[in-house]
Amino acid sequence: MAAHRPFRFAAVVRQTDSAKAWAERARLLEDSGFSALLVPDHFIGPRFAPMPAMAAAAAATTTLRVGTLVLSNDYRHPVALAKEAATLDVLSDGRLDLGLGTGWLRQDYDRSGVAFDPPKVRFERFQEAVRILKGLWGEGPFSFQGEYYRLDELDQEPRPVQRPHPRLLFPGGGPRMLRFAAAEADSINFALQVKADGSGPDQRDGGLAAFLKKIAIVREAAGERFDRIELGTSVQQLGVGVKKEEWSYANTSQQSETPQVLVGGLDEIVEKLRYWRDEHGLSYFVLHNDKDLDAFIPVVAALAGT
Repeated sequence: MAAHRPFRFAAVVRQTDSAKAWAERARLLEDSGFSALLVPDHFIGPRFAPMPAMAAAAAATTTLRVGTLVLSNDYRHPVALAKEAATLDVLSDGRLDLGLGTGWLRQDYDRSGVAFDPPKVRFERFQEAVRILKGLWGEGPFSFQGEYYRLDELDQEPRPVQRPHPRLLFPGGGPRMLRFAAAEADSINFALQVKADGSGPDQRDGGLAAFLKKIAIVREAAGERFDRIELGTSVQQLGVGVKKEEWSYANTSQQSETPQVLVGGLDEIVEKLRYWRDEHGLSYFVLHNDKDLDAFIPVVAALAGT
């Protein structure tokens, strides 16, 4: 069995009232032992646009990584994203963790006028986009002829600092995405599968057995690559009796046995996370609600880097 990965922690931060507050939040994460500040990607709701928010956080810190959980492929062309991500990787001195997904929230599509295609189409388009990103971040001109994108001898600069490319994180919900992530991603964030109609997570996918099945799918699909993939998930509920927040589409009622729900005292939470790392290989945990940051900092202090 491969040696255990050290724990890494990140927090999703959506928005602050000012540039000063944003920089202070980024520095608090850095000083508290978090590895990364992550931003979501939705048109609806109070949240910053990902690219400028990551650039500002990177400029305010020196070691904190910046990333997305996750960018929606349907909202931006991969050629534009490749150049923006490479630029951000250079300007952050190689601190970009790029989370990518197909796009799923129907309200985003309907209210913005973006066509909400069937899951199969969105997934296949996402697969092509990943190939394009990796191709453009490589050496020399890159051409691509696919169903959804076509490139002709495109040679983009700058190239990313991180080689062969910035770390790629994919969400892990359905089997199709899990198998693709097993082949292409550097990091996987296990999550509930979303409904085909884009209305929210599919609660039939909840519970311990479903969570363990996702790990098994990745293990089988990745083969010898499995030990090179960083596995993790988002902490959706911290503490006891936490009221569901309006920004979250997750229902944690079935997730109490998974690492997405952490209740009890500090020692109990630390023990639970160590169990999931030591027994199942999960080492990267993302705090989904930064309102819980003060309560989560002691957990990070106890485990980060160990």
